[in-house]
Amino acid sequence: MSIQQADILKLAHLARLKMTEEEATAMQADMVKILEFVSQIEAMDLDGVEPLVYLSDRENVLRDDQSNEAMTQKQALSNAPDANSDYFKVPRFMDKS
Repeated sequence: MSIQQADILKLAHLARLKMTEEEATAMQADMVKILEFVSQIEAMDLDGVEPLVYLSDRENVLRDDQSNEAMTQKQALSNAPDANSDYFKVPRFMDKS
């Protein structure tokens, strides 16, 4: 399969990428290399080869969840620069228009 520069420019347009003629030429060369590599893989006899799902046979080791005593609302508001009885007070950052 051959890739033309017009194909690269069309793909760039569809992906909303700005691409110069020089960049398209470089991308064309890269795409040709990629397609040649894929054709080499397609030519291989892969019967009986299981698909690779993970690159490692290690499993994630996760710690057990531990519940800790939660901070009370009063403790949380104790270091706030400005708070009312229940909430943090912060400066207004949006105008109601």
